[in-house]
Amino acid sequence: MNPPEEFLRHAADCERMAKFTRDPASKATWNRMAERWLRCAEVFESQRAAAQPARRFRPVTADMQH
Repeated sequence: MNPPEEFLRHAADCERMAKFTRDPASKATWNRMAERWLRCAEVFESQRAAAQPARRFRPVTADMQH
């Protein structure tokens, strides 16, 4: 299971519901739900990126430059 993909799928479902509903209050609710699902995907990705260990690069030394 890939949570960001799942969140994006939920957001797309909410957007579809918002598109097809005629009631303005329901449309607003579906759109807010879609935004929240999108935000969940963003937060998950940023937390996953922050949890990954930093890559370490070897510094270039003077003897490696020649």
